[in-house]
Amino acid sequence: MKSLCIKTNDSNILNYLLNELKNSEMKEICFSENKFKNYKNIIVHYIGDNVEEFLSQMSYIMCFMIIDIEEEEILKQKLNQNYFYFDSKEREEILAICFNIMADEFPEEFDRKFKILYNSFYKYMETNKSFVLSGFINFRLKEYIDILETVLSNAVNTFVIEKEYLEFISLLQLYINSQPCGCNVIHIVYSKSKAELFDENKNLIVIPDEIFKAKYLSDITFSANDYALNTLLNLLPKKIYVHLVDNYSDEFINTLQLVFEGRVEILPEGTYIFGKKLP
Repeated sequence: MKSLCIKTNDSNILNYLLNELKNSEMKEICFSENKFKNYKNIIVHYIGDNVEEFLSQMSYIMCFMIIDIEEEEILKQKLNQNYFYFDSKEREEILAICFNIMADEFPEEFDRKFKILYNSFYKYMETNKSFVLSGFINFRLKEYIDILETVLSNAVNTFVIEKEYLEFISLLQLYINSQPCGCNVIHIVYSKSKAELFDENKNLIVIPDEIFKAKYLSDITFSANDYALNTLLNLLPKKIYVHLVDNYSDEFINTLQLVFEGRVEILPEGTYIFGKKLP
């Protein structure tokens, strides 16, 4: 017979484990919940002969429990502990970015986390009969927690960059709204991340050498078209028509719409600009 005792006072975990054991297809097991001293205990007895299969099934249950219930709590704890200088709203945004990062690489990241958790639980339960779950997480799941801390670090970096981006966009908007318009219309022909600027008479606007020293350039690189953006900030047109070749749009177009707000009009492929259809 193989017996396991899982100690925790977290009601969510207790309910989760009891429900999983109740609905488990494992045969020849019995389980109970008891209170001893400081912890509530889930005690599982296996009376069959295939101990390896029993330990494997229990490891699966514990792995899913950690990912489904504890993962968010671990991220919150690390966020509050290591990035306490963000306010509550900012921490909520960072946490949301964490889950977006993990969702973007879900199959690979899930498999990697699951393998680490499975091996940790299996090896421990193979030679031990009981464990305090909180202590197990803190002291025996370091490799798993390292993965979460890396995700958290990347989320914080993403949040800071996005915050700086939006702050800089706001500054540019204030500048634009405080200055008189320098011209009526600018046409932008945009193809494969390359922007060509034309005036209202369809003449090509050559970016002067001085623009490469423009004061509007920030430490944030929006795209390869920063210099085109700076040219527009110098010219300050009333209206900007963007002609998308192949209907291709990217970060630069999004930035342009944010900075110049209602002045930008996106025209689809096939719009006439030079007396002929765009390629």
